[in-house]
Amino acid sequence: MNAVSRKDAMPWMIIICGSLIAMITFGPRSAMGFFQLPLLADTGWSRETFGLAIAIQNLFWGLGQPFFGAMGDKYGTAKVLMASAALYAAGLLLMASPVIASAPQSALLLHVGGGILCGLGVAAGSFSVILSAFARNVTPAQRSMAFGIATAAGSAGMMVFAPLTIGLIAGLGWQGALIVMAGLMAMIPFLAIALRGNASSGTQSAAQFQQTAGQALREALGHRSYLLLTSGFFVCGFQVAFITAHFPAYLLDIGIDAWVGGVAMLLIGGFNIIGSLGAGYIGQHYSKPWFLALIYIGRSIAVTVFLLLPITATSVIIFSAVMGLLWLSTVPPTNGLVAIMFGTRHLGLLGGIVFFSHQIGSFLGVWMGGYLYDHFGTYDPVWWIGVALGLFAAAVHFPIKEAMVPGRPTLAAAE
Repeated sequence: MNAVSRKDAMPWMIIICGSLIAMITFGPRSAMGFFQLPLLADTGWSRETFGLAIAIQNLFWGLGQPFFGAMGDKYGTAKVLMASAALYAAGLLLMASPVIASAPQSALLLHVGGGILCGLGVAAGSFSVILSAFARNVTPAQRSMAFGIATAAGSAGMMVFAPLTIGLIAGLGWQGALIVMAGLMAMIPFLAIALRGNASSGTQSAAQFQQTAGQALREALGHRSYLLLTSGFFVCGFQVAFITAHFPAYLLDIGIDAWVGGVAMLLIGGFNIIGSLGAGYIGQHYSKPWFLALIYIGRSIAVTVFLLLPITATSVIIFSAVMGLLWLSTVPPTNGLVAIMFGTRHLGLLGGIVFFSHQIGSFLGVWMGGYLYDHFGTYDPVWWIGVALGLFAAAVHFPIKEAMVPGRPTLAAAE
């Protein structure tokens, strides 16, 4: 009886440490939009140059996700998280290099540091890596809520780092702010100790379906519901990355005071926590595909209303609160569906591939934001592209089957 109780108990040390890591890794990258205008003021670069750096960051975040997820599944989550700290800190320090401010032709340093290294750092410490560790240590009945807690922690990172970044830039300049953020990465290796273990460890290892990574990949790429889920998550990346990178500058362009942008990102982070926890609960009790479809429809409606009505400080605050509820609420049900379809043994790899699609969308959302702004002098085309994509995402989620792939033996039923 005691053994069963221990097995079914929520592993709070793992969840707390993993959630703190999610907060640290998600916070700085969600605050990158606040660096855009001060950095461009010192270098004379265009918004497309900065947008390309953040787009590269999102792309390498996506490219690294399946790789680091597979490494965590095989060699242990803690080792991957330690690599995250080193890569992330190196990228932030390179962004802060005095060469960037003194030699405007050195945009390559921005693209390597803020783009490639920060992107790989986020990939190694992101949701797919952390959630796969959670999935190995919680029961299927606890999984959706555990995923919601980790996602809410990432949201809390956004909420904390928005005012922190504004204060650091005001007090230390944008370079000093980046150096402080790099120093915070030193906390990750200590927190990662609680998440040691790989796909063969954890309380749920006995229920895992045994197959190689290659077999799991071939099975997933031949499964219609997985492909639909992957294509829909592309839209999530496009929408949220565009807002993260360009919303503060967009508000300044249309005459909204700078403090409103800070409050907006703070509200997105705050309501994101509510949305993520709510998504964890809803995904555990109701249809995940239908819930995801409604989220994407809700985003399209929110953006449409925001653009068509007069934009004021009040409308920005309301819009930010609504988008916060819908922001990362896609993550728990999306990862939950992958776990239901294929189990947890290769969740890092398969969840990472779904997230790679997300990051291709993020790349396009951030880059197109800067590119189209420089050509048309407005962000409106990208807003409306996001609205259309939201409706597309809703349409592809309705046919998804929330069930294990056919042909699995009885052993996998516990998943």
